[in-house]
Amino acid sequence: MIMIIGLLAGILTTISLVPQVIKIICTKDTTGISLETYLITIIGVLLWLTYGIMIKELPIVISSGVSLIFSSIIFIMLLKNKKTE
Repeated sequence: MIMIIGLLAGILTTISLVPQVIKIICTKDTTGISLETYLITIIGVLLWLTYGIMIKELPIVISSGVSLIFSSIIFIMLLKNKKTE
C-alpha cells in the first residue's frame, strides 16, 4: 500500500508538468513562465532523485527522473526563447 501511494504521488506530480511541456512545444511561447522557477524546480527534483537513489526508493527515483526530464525541457525552451527575444 505504501508503494502504491508513493507511485500515485509520483505519477500525479510528474504528469502535472505535461500540459506545460506540450503547450510550449506546440506554441513555442514561453511568455509569462519564470526561468528562475524552473531552475529552482530542476535543482529540487535533482535533489529528490539523488535522495531516492540513496535510499533505494523506486517511486521517488522514477518520478523524479521523469520530472527532471520534463522540467529540463521547459527550462531549455525558456533559455532558447530568451535568446531570440
